[in-house]
Amino acid sequence: MDPTSRPSVVIDNGTGYTKMGFAGNVEPCFILPTVVAVNDSFLNPSRTSKANWLAQHSAGVMADLDFFIGEEAFAKSRSSSTYSLSYPIKHGQVDNWDAMERYWQQCVFNYLRCDPEDHYFLLTESPLTAPENRECTGEIMFETFNVPGLYIAVNSVLALAAGYTTSKCEMTGVVVDVGDGATHIVPVADGYVIGSSIRSVPIAGKDVTLFIQQLMRERGENVPPEDSFDVARKVKEMYCYTSSDIVKEYNKHDKEPAKYIKHWRGIKPKTGAPYSCDIGYERFLGPEVFFNPEIYSSDFTTPLPVVIDKCIQSAPIDTRRALYKNIVLSGGSTMFKDFGRRLQRDLKKIVDARVLASEARLKDEVKTQPVEVNVVSHPIQRFAVWFGGSVLASTPEFFAACHTKAEYEEYGASICRTNPVFKGMY
Repeated sequence: MDPTSRPSVVIDNGTGYTKMGFAGNVEPCFILPTVVAVNDSFLNPSRTSKANWLAQHSAGVMADLDFFIGEEAFAKSRSSSTYSLSYPIKHGQVDNWDAMERYWQQCVFNYLRCDPEDHYFLLTESPLTAPENRECTGEIMFETFNVPGLYIAVNSVLALAAGYTTSKCEMTGVVVDVGDGATHIVPVADGYVIGSSIRSVPIAGKDVTLFIQQLMRERGENVPPEDSFDVARKVKEMYCYTSSDIVKEYNKHDKEPAKYIKHWRGIKPKTGAPYSCDIGYERFLGPEVFFNPEIYSSDFTTPLPVVIDKCIQSAPIDTRRALYKNIVLSGGSTMFKDFGRRLQRDLKKIVDARVLASEARLKDEVKTQPVEVNVVSHPIQRFAVWFGGSVLASTPEFFAACHTKAEYEEYGASICRTNPVFKGMY
């Protein structure tokens, strides 16, 4: 049976979570943490014992098989000291290729349970990835998994494509992708990324978690240290929201603590004893990191709306209005309540101030048209990139745009450097 008649496999590898499933579905089949637990005892056999070659060889084979990914990996590392965790992706870039290959292996065979030789694959990468990384990905996919065809897409273009079904086919816009390990602001015009205007912000979901952890630790909350990062992450995901005015929020919390302060109950992993702690100001201070970064670190102090504005201002002048009109949110860290509204309000302030300044300079000689600022938020922001991939990979043009196994064998891994934008799309 021809692989093009089967649905493609779409895998979106992120720093924090990996989303995977089949093209044509509305949501991914699995969303797993991007983490691998490897058994150390096989990797570092004691050097003193003169073990025979066969034993060493079988230990190597076992080490290749004995690993876990996702939630299973966390469970293994907690219950046994022989497994160590490895995070294959750091700040949106693949850091450890061996771990990444193992991760894909379990994704394909254990979770999706498909034969990679029967399906085309669509993988994603962050906008500023080096071309060499694409070659490594291509090599692993074609050599190890023997896939019939591969397409490596830039995740911001996919996030725009996710808006296909929710609005008219609009392939010009700015994608604000706030993931776990990296924040990218990528302007796209007619489906092509404006490479020179890409901005990157060194504050992302993980920093929000660390900031919440720090706030709870400084307040002396009763959270066991080995659990504190996990608790902070869950607090962030369950209770955080974006406030319109910090001072008002503080007053609200102080006036009615019973209404705003939440309680967290957990069980200490080592002893099994229950503990509880309060969640107060960090509910709105966590997401505030994006709008006032100086409360978290002194290294980077430019608020997200200012970075987005600078990004659009550095784009070609004839695209700017269209870019302001379609600012698309993507990534799990944009899911905070009212995040989109706050971003739109702050951006509108910056833009309006600029329009007023230019009017004052021109003194009624030219009447400037007001600039429309529109931040698009939709319910699938969390896996917008995956959904965009699913939409694109289910179109007939997709198979023509893929690099095939025959091309790989003919030209080598360098074919993966370029991935043409889908021509038949618009």
